Amino acid sequence: MSVDTKLRFDRETITQFSQQSGEPEWMMNLRLQGFEQYGSLALPKLEKTKLDKWNVDGFVPFQTHEAVTDVKQLPEEIQALLVQEEGQPRAILVQHDASVVFTYIPEELTAQGVVFGSLQAALSTHGELIQKHFMQKDSKVDSHKLSALHTAVWSGGVFLYVPKNVEAKIPVQAVYYTSGKNAGLFPHVTIIAETHSSVSYTDTYVNLADTEGVHNGVAEVHVKPGAKVRYTSVRTFEQSVTDFIFRHATVEQDGRMEWVLGEMNDSDTVTQNTTHLLGNGSTVDSKLVTIGSGTQKENVVSKVVHTGKHSDSQLLVKGVLKDEATAILNGLTFIEKGATKSNGEQAENVLMLSPKSRGDANPILLIDEDDVKAGHAASAGQINPLQIFYLMSRGLTKAEAQRLIINGFVAPVVDEITESGVKDLLERTIERKVSR
Repeated sequence: MSVDTKLRFDRETITQFSQQSGEPEWMMNLRLQGFEQYGSLALPKLEKTKLDKWNVDGFVPFQTHEAVTDVKQLPEEIQALLVQEEGQPRAILVQHDASVVFTYIPEELTAQGVVFGSLQAALSTHGELIQKHFMQKDSKVDSHKLSALHTAVWSGGVFLYVPKNVEAKIPVQAVYYTSGKNAGLFPHVTIIAETHSSVSYTDTYVNLADTEGVHNGVAEVHVKPGAKVRYTSVRTFEQSVTDFIFRHATVEQDGRMEWVLGEMNDSDTVTQNTTHLLGNGSTVDSKLVTIGSGTQKENVVSKVVHTGKHSDSQLLVKGVLKDEATAILNGLTFIEKGATKSNGEQAENVLMLSPKSRGDANPILLIDEDDVKAGHAASAGQINPLQIFYLMSRGLTKAEAQRLIINGFVAPVVDEITESGVKDLLERTIERKVSR
């Protein structure tokens, strides 16, 4: 089967970009493999969500931009996301469309052996390590049409490596933004935390022009024995940018993975977050909040696979829907045979603000072992009118009462975000989406 004729690029475009970027031959071959398989693979099969009419390939790839030497040369909207407390440095990477335009890593991290920068640039210095971890587990090239497309045209991205026994106390932040016409934003994030190391990584996604585009991203996190990774992400794409994000983490013995995710797009969104608890005593704590508005469609999957004994997972998903927005919130906990003494807990809660909005909260437990604990909870409904009445009796307007209830509903996730610029963005977006 030939590749879809909607594509605005071909093998030659991919080959030329790979060669100009100085990529090793194995990466160029992998890109071309993804390009060929894109034409024959099917779109992901999602529960109650058909992607046939979504904008999957309506973009021009590899739109590049010149690098800058100072944060002040970046757009003001991007600078606002990089706000930090005085005397508290952080590592920063900024990607504009296909180009990483700014990178900074404090000397303290470099002295510890921490590697942070563009994944594309790291191919020349850490190629073997990247090849070992690139597009693995649920992100394999032939998983589905979207993974093949990502493999073919990914660009920029982040490579974060933390050596054994290193506690990276300085936070790491990446900002991805698009502003071009029919832009394609395809970053790939690879994080490797070696044995007994720790790191905190935050990324933010925005678009600065209301032009049609596509984001198709993959994040792969590898938590080695006794290591800890905290991954915070906030996404605020406008309605014109269709968003697909696939995040995966593998956690080895006594390792810990923490997800704090704010899915605040105005656009149609697919987000799949999967954690494999491979080692004994491995843990994951995942918190996600999303607010849907207009005619927006969202499909959110939070999945944990327990393989190791005494592993523990905690999943919390909060969804707020208004207007005619729809959201599918699936939580899946799979405890495999042999994962004795494991514990898996999950909760999906949906708050609907209008009669035409629809939210499906679906907790799923798949248990193949007897000696385990597992539990789930789900709720979907509108704001209790008695709560509104009580707050109005204390002098609040109806709008203020509703806003206060919603802020309390999403607080368990929002309060987990510590980066001031990112938290401000999330709070402003919540206020805008709820109030309008």
